Amino acid sequence: MQIAAIQMVSGTSVQRNLDAARALLARAAEQGAELAVLPEYFCVMGMQDADKLKLREPAGGGGLIQDFLSRSARELGLWLVGGTLPTATDDPGRARNTSLAYAPSGQCVAQYDKIHLFRFEQGLEAYDEARVLDAGTQPVRFELPSRDGHTYAVGMSVCYDLRFPELYRALRADVLVVPSAFTYTTGQAHWELLLRARAIENLAYVAAAAQGGAHDNGRRTWGHSMVVGPWGEVQAQQDEGEGVVMGQALASRLQEVRQRLPALSHRVL
Repeated sequence: MQIAAIQMVSGTSVQRNLDAARALLARAAEQGAELAVLPEYFCVMGMQDADKLKLREPAGGGGLIQDFLSRSARELGLWLVGGTLPTATDDPGRARNTSLAYAPSGQCVAQYDKIHLFRFEQGLEAYDEARVLDAGTQPVRFELPSRDGHTYAVGMSVCYDLRFPELYRALRADVLVVPSAFTYTTGQAHWELLLRARAIENLAYVAAAAQGGAHDNGRRTWGHSMVVGPWGEVQAQQDEGEGVVMGQALASRLQEVRQRLPALSHRVL
């Protein structure tokens, strides 16, 4: 199964971001991708956290962004993990950071609300997602029957989740998707190390689609979108700027490494 991790440098215009995402998804489809993953907040990187609230959509209830994802999956024939978008809660002053998965039919097959909310302070650089976001509570995975005849379990996660290995253990997945917008500071220090660790621990493929570059709001994200194999090998990556990073998941490779090192069956705790 061919996998595409889409890297973007999203700005403040939703329509420009959607246009850019569509062009990148079309390129991924042309290159044979069966599963494509967009980055966290592919639809907007606002000037401030509260800008997300203006774009909230009712999860499962349609809206500009969800309609775009459904239509893109259907027209391009892709399994599509739609990065993340802000979805509504009962509180008009809050949202959830939601990742939605779509089948090639355009049907939404899974919804994951980001469980771990990022907070970081270093001098003038400070972030606290909990100011406007509510955390999710449940791990989510979906089944992807591939054209290669194998059904892959795809585990969903978002960005800061990457630092919490217990989530990935609970997913018991063959492919782990990680839409992200890692900061330049934390990404430079930890991004690749964490991605490869999650792949090795779970003997699974990892598809990490990132924001990568300088944004309208002055923020700089780390990028380095990549696809990692179940032995921890980086199949492909892109440092910065928009692009499509292609990798391949093979059921035979999963079986090989899990038989060679049956660590998953050796778990005690």
